[in-house]
Amino acid sequence: MQPIMWILFIFIICQRVIELKIAKRNEQWMKEKGGIEKGQTHYKWFIVLHTAFFLSILFEVIVRDQVNIEFNSYLFALFILTQLARVWCIQTLGKFWNTKIIILPNSPLVRKGPYKFVKHPNYIIVGLELFIIPWLFGAYYTAIIFPFLHVTLMAIRIPMENKALAEINIQE
Repeated sequence: MQPIMWILFIFIICQRVIELKIAKRNEQWMKEKGGIEKGQTHYKWFIVLHTAFFLSILFEVIVRDQVNIEFNSYLFALFILTQLARVWCIQTLGKFWNTKIIILPNSPLVRKGPYKFVKHPNYIIVGLELFIIPWLFGAYYTAIIFPFLHVTLMAIRIPMENKALAEINIQE
């Protein structure tokens, strides 16, 4: 890969690590306030999926010898748009944003920002990222496989999250 692509790859990984730290801080705050975690059994599969995603990109780049992959400004623009949307989701939820299903009883349901238009916008954004990011690196098999795996996990996650929101008296 060209140096710019390595920088981008490392940036994305660092971004994810920072987000995990934010999520951990938010998790601690929510649990201190009486937050209840649901759906713990499937969470490990998110860790597996996202770790395998980055390893798959690297593997595919190395195996397919994509060292001369050209920087695609159109795909990069789409990537930037997804990052802006991701930040919008995180900032809108504030301390309620998390990678886990943690519900704070008697809290208002967030219905502003992107959540005014779609119930789970972050999951849509992640699905798009799992397609766009591999294309940036020429990892076309990864771009096909991982969005499908994401949708499969969402088929478990979204109903579980909706049920958790409904169960614990979230204020509409």
